[in-house]
Amino acid sequence: MNQRRYMNPYLGGVLLGLVLIVAFWVSGRGLGASGAAKSTLVAGMKTIAPGHVENTAFYKDYMETHTNPLNDWLVYQILGVVVGGFLSGAIAGRLKFKVEKSPKITNKTRLLFAALGGVFFGFGSQLGRGCTSGSALTGMAVLSVSGFLSMAAIFGTAFGLAYFARKLWL
Repeated sequence: MNQRRYMNPYLGGVLLGLVLIVAFWVSGRGLGASGAAKSTLVAGMKTIAPGHVENTAFYKDYMETHTNPLNDWLVYQILGVVVGGFLSGAIAGRLKFKVEKSPKITNKTRLLFAALGGVFFGFGSQLGRGCTSGSALTGMAVLSVSGFLSMAAIFGTAFGLAYFARKLWL
């Protein structure tokens, strides 16, 4: 089986750092992803239930500073990540629609735990005022103590929970 190799992780880290520098240079801000989820949520609620948006403090506050939530640089960044990931997988011959999991569990269980993890991570990023790329990566790039603490908390928690979640993959 001819399996294509992934990029060298050290080169990938350097390239990610260069992307972060370019993001600061072009937009004056670092990278982040959780803001795009919030923009999409607000835009969806504004479309589905505009009365709810007008009567809820969270949405009202957000709409005061974002007249069109989907016209935000974070939304474009995430679209670029999705399209870039898709193209990268297609070009490298790794584009497959499959559920990676342990043979001991079902696809339904794996997807349920993935969704649950995503919900917890999204909730945590809202509490922490940013996701890993916003709080930790960008925070560390500007030598913020909170950036280093965020990265330590994220990886420390992942390390601590890996024992319990390992059966989803092994």
